[in-house]
Amino acid sequence: MNITETYLGKCLEIQNTVREQQAQIRIAAGIFADTILAGRMVHVFGSGHSRIMVEEMWPRYGSFPGFNPIVEMSLTFHNLVVGANGQRQAMFLENVPGFAQRILRNFDLKEVDSALIISSSGCNVVPIEMAEIFQQNRIKVVSIISSKHSDKSTSKRVDGLKLGDFSDLVLDTGAPVGDAMVTVPGLDTPVAPGSTVGGALLINCIKAELAGILTAAGHPPKVLSGAVVVGAQRAEALFESAYDEHAHRLAKLYENVGK
Repeated sequence: MNITETYLGKCLEIQNTVREQQAQIRIAAGIFADTILAGRMVHVFGSGHSRIMVEEMWPRYGSFPGFNPIVEMSLTFHNLVVGANGQRQAMFLENVPGFAQRILRNFDLKEVDSALIISSSGCNVVPIEMAEIFQQNRIKVVSIISSKHSDKSTSKRVDGLKLGDFSDLVLDTGAPVGDAMVTVPGLDTPVAPGSTVGGALLINCIKAELAGILTAAGHPPKVLSGAVVVGAQRAEALFESAYDEHAHRLAKLYENVGK
């Protein structure tokens, strides 16, 4: 058995699943473009390992301002695995009702905002409540889930509702039930997950489509670019201007908090 070839073959299936969602990807980009062109921000949230997708969107090379990465450390920092700040606590906290409300209490939400929520299962309480609160504020929600995995999973909410139930648009990573994609002979549990692959493809397709919309609208984004591509001086200027723009947009999310 060629294990690597098996995994890569599964990744090709994921790529095909993303390819089949091009119309939905363009819709998501259009929703986010409306927010960014209005001077506001797209709120991006994921708990657990879904944090990876938040950071894939912004800030990193090839990305641009317009996104508010909501990374709650108590839900995402579990690198110590056990002990203080361990995985058990993070998995417990992402299913505490009301936690999402405390997170979003920090921001002055507007109807023109939009949101991107990432959760492979779409069944944990905090991501679901985040989406619910955004919709209650008439904010459009795009979610990224693994549809097959979500369909077979049980919601941690008492009413059984899932992330997809509070989403205006759902995108599918294409990962299988359980996420892991390779069965190794002699091992009774599959290994090597696929949701990160599908999620990263979706994130960057949205990003690229969005850059096209913003540029066509006469507002080309300030893309973080490497000096090896644009030269050291240009790269530094892009980084500084992009971070400044992020700060100015973020300031609007705080100026009327509590009023």
